[in-house]
Amino acid sequence: MLVNVKFFKEIFSLSFFLLITTSLLANEKDQIVAQLNNLNSLEFTFDQLINEKKEKGSCLLEFPGKLKCNYFDDKEKELVINNKRLAITQKRYNKTYHYPISKSPFLNVLYKDKLLEIVQLGELESTDQIIKLVYFGDNEITVFFDKKKLDLKGWEIKDQYNNKINFSLNIVAKNDTYKRGTFKVPEIN
Repeated sequence: MLVNVKFFKEIFSLSFFLLITTSLLANEKDQIVAQLNNLNSLEFTFDQLINEKKEKGSCLLEFPGKLKCNYFDDKEKELVINNKRLAITQKRYNKTYHYPISKSPFLNVLYKDKLLEIVQLGELESTDQIIKLVYFGDNEITVFFDKKKLDLKGWEIKDQYNNKINFSLNIVAKNDTYKRGTFKVPEIN
């Protein structure tokens, strides 16, 4: 009889622990969803690592689907995405290149509904400083959030050319309004 009581106490303790852990993880997801629902735009600095090549810069992101980044490099590179159009301009050489973006997993971050889906359906891992959500949709994407502020901290994806992209960011401002034309995709030259 004593063995049965001890066994039931252990099962109850394990069940209670799993229930509390699942509840805490769901609560973190709910808090991230609430924060994202109140977010319209971001200004941030970034570090990007693509196949061992490191780049730095600053970006403006406006939901849905608008991004403008200026890279701190010798080519004075500027990336502009406006919905499903992407252009990279090398200002130093006065050259603009257009790329297809329609199948890129990068779009998952530019559209709030896709980002919310990643948060809600992603597998959550949590440390003292970072919340990591791994999502297996059309393409695998891992999104990172700050554990304390629940701010977006970055993502890892593979692009359409199978390049592994690790993008980490530091938020400078939220919910700013940008002037008309900020996200205008340059013409081909």
